[in-house]
Parts: sequence; structure tokens; C-alpha cells
Amino acid sequence: MFGSRKKEEFSLQALQLLDAFLVWAGFAIASAIRWNVIDQAYSGLGLNPIAWLLFIVVPFTPLTLELFGFYKNTLNLKASAALWKIMQTSAVLGAVVGGCVVVFQLDPSSRLVLGFGGFFALNFVFWRFVWVRNVLRRRVKKGADREKAILVGALEDLADFEAELPASVTDYIEICAQFDLNGRDVLELADLIVEESAQRVIVSPRNVLFDKVGEAVRISEVQGLEVWVAANFVSAQISRPAFDTLGDKPMLVLRSTPELSWALLMKSLLDRCFAFVVILASAPLWVLAGVGIYLSDPGPIFFKQRRAGKYGKEFRMWKFRTMCVDAEEKLAQVKAQMGNQMTGPVFKLDDDPRVFPFAKFLRKWSIDELPQFINVLLGDMSVVGPRPLPVYEVREFEESAHRRRLSVKPGITCTWQCGGRNTITCFEDWVAMDLEYIDNWSLWVDFKIIFKTIPAVLFQRGAS
Repeated sequence: MFGSRKKEEFSLQALQLLDAFLVWAGFAIASAIRWNVIDQAYSGLGLNPIAWLLFIVVPFTPLTLELFGFYKNTLNLKASAALWKIMQTSAVLGAVVGGCVVVFQLDPSSRLVLGFGGFFALNFVFWRFVWVRNVLRRRVKKGADREKAILVGALEDLADFEAELPASVTDYIEICAQFDLNGRDVLELADLIVEESAQRVIVSPRNVLFDKVGEAVRISEVQGLEVWVAANFVSAQISRPAFDTLGDKPMLVLRSTPELSWALLMKSLLDRCFAFVVILASAPLWVLAGVGIYLSDPGPIFFKQRRAGKYGKEFRMWKFRTMCVDAEEKLAQVKAQMGNQMTGPVFKLDDDPRVFPFAKFLRKWSIDELPQFINVLLGDMSVVGPRPLPVYEVREFEESAHRRRLSVKPGITCTWQCGGRNTITCFEDWVAMDLEYIDNWSLWVDFKIIFKTIPAVLFQRGAS
């Protein structure tokens, strides 16, 4: 919803609290039916057997819905899109609940409570959405709650600025007048505010002296109006603008990477939990790999190499050794004799002579990658992210734009690995896929990449 930030945050929190209550109500009704009507084991709601479940689904349902954009632009969100976001949320929480039941051996109490509780909760949330959307549409149709705003800036820019405002803004705001800062005395803005009974001033500072912008802001705030200053005076193709403070100085911040949020914190937590589970579950494969490497090519079982992490910070990446002990010394010779299948600074060769026979089995099933989960536990890597490159390859980057793939933590799997793996031979295509991942990152994108990686490994698509 368009409006002041505090008003938006209040509306969002109110809807989230309402949805949390509706989720609780759905499971409470299901539990009451289960324990009062069918078994008649309790008098009341009978919530004690599912208390652990409520601690998971009640707070995390609205948070996960927010993650999928359920609360954005409610007015114009289609019912089918809203239902799909609800189904995505139910899938994620269903997996979490199922995992808790298996790992912690929790008592699910009753499949009837889980099934009907989920059904009731999701229906309640969906019909709450339909009701709120209909109320908003009726109010907008009547012209209620539309704020009158004055658009301030250079005359040649104002028409384009207003024309580019999306429906999600114009549904809640009415541009009642335009004020040319270059052609009129700034003091006249005070009279225009009174004349139009304006509630907000929106400033487009492009092609306007900042002294005049500052005076327009001062005149508006003296009259108690909220002032919004557009960041269109900076032409950023990638970065997303936001405002913050440096000490007591207001700053315009341009971010080209995901902003620190609860979703990133959740990613870090899930990374470590997932890595811990994988290491425990794959323990027999570690033994198999260690014995096989020692018998096939005596020497160190693990291979440690300096790789470039987030922002280029070096770390030691762990893998099971799949090449001869002196592989690093032979690299230049192999490049000269057999060439390179990958364009750019990265070296890749399907039939690398440095790989010993048993190691081909490890690579085929991606067993050699398992020790990287140690790096995930240490915080050097993530489960999903751009693949970390050796430090010497990063130093050979020819374009500075390639370094943007270093702006996030490197990962064990990524878009190109689950989609093409060794079939991709152009470094530019590889980087393009990594940057697309960075620009569109979300937890849901990570989940999809993980789900795609599993069959890619099992069916050895693109492996060598």
C-alpha cells in the first residue's frame, strides 16, 4: 500500500497478526473436532497435543507469506497469484513440520488435525485476502484515502515522472499540481500547498540545483507535510536505492546485492543446519572416499586450495582429492598440451590426465564436493551461491563487472551447476547466470536450485 512508511509497516503488521490468529484458529477448530467430536478425549480446544506445531506454524506462516510477496500490492494482486503464494508457503512449512517430526521424533498427534488444521488455516488466510482486497477496491473506487500530492521539480521532467507512476501508487495518491522549481520562486510553493490542501510533496531533483531542492523541503516540512525526494538524479542500472544514516548524516545507499534482512539471516542458519545434517548423513561416503583415495593414489585424502570468498576474501576450500599429488605443478603443462574447454580465466577439461581412475567415480557422483560442507559450517561458503574460483583465476578477470559475483558468499551449488554443469563452456554465460541469481535472490530461489541439483547429481547430468 502507498503511504507513509510507518503507516505501511503498521498495516503490514496488522495483517500479519490477523493471519497468525487465523492460522491458530484453523488448527484450534481442527483440534476441537478431533478431540471433542471424534474421540471426546478433551473438553475445550484440546491444543496441548499440538502445542509444538502451533509454535512453528503460527509465527512463521505470515513471515513466509511475506517472503513470497503475499502482502505486496494487495489491491492489484490476482486471487490465483495469492493462492499460489499461499500454496508455496504451505509447501515450505509442511516440509519444516515434516522434518521436525522425523528428526526430533515429535508426536504429530493426529493426521486429521494436521490435515484439517492446514486446510482451515489456508482457507481462512485466502478469504481474508479476498475480503481485504475487496474493501480496498471499493474505497479506491469511491476515491477514499487518496492523498493529494504536489509534484515538484524541473518542468521538463515532471510530466514523465508522473506518467511513470505505477497503478499501485496512483490508486492511493492524486497528483493535484505540479511545481516548476526552475521557473518559479520557491516561496510560491507554500501558497500552492495551502491552495490545494496538499498532504504530501514529492520532489524530483533531476536537473534542479540542490539548494532549491533543500528550500522546497524546508517550506514543506514547516507546514507539516511529508516530503518524498526521488533518487532519480543518480542513474543506476543495477543498484537498488535506499536511504540510511551515517552517524547523523542522511545517506542515499545504492545496493547491487541482497540487503541484510531476516531472509539472509535465515539463509545463514539454514546453511549451517543443512550442512550439519548432510555431513552426518553422508558419513559412510566419507569413509568410502578416504579409503578409495588412499588405495588408488597414496597421498593426502583432502585437497585444500585458496579460493576467493565474499568480496574476494581468501579462504581454504576443502574437497576430496581427485587429482595426482603434484596436480598444481602440472597445470601449466596440461594447459599447453590439451588446451582449455572454458573461455576466459577459468580452466576446465573433461578428460584431465591428472585425475586418477577412482576419482572419476567421486566426481561423477559429486562425492568429492562433500567436504565443502565444512566450509559452510565455518561460514566461508553457502549451500547455494556462485562457485568459488581459485584466487589466481580471480586475479585474471578481464572485466571489473566479473567481480560482482564475489559480492555474495560462494556456494556448493548454483544455477549453472544444476542446469548445465560441464556443458557450459563460455565464462561469460557462467557469470551472467551468477549475476542473474544475485539480482533475483530469495530463499525460494535457493530452494528451487537445491531441488534441481538433487536430480542433476542422481542422474549425473553434465557430470564428468
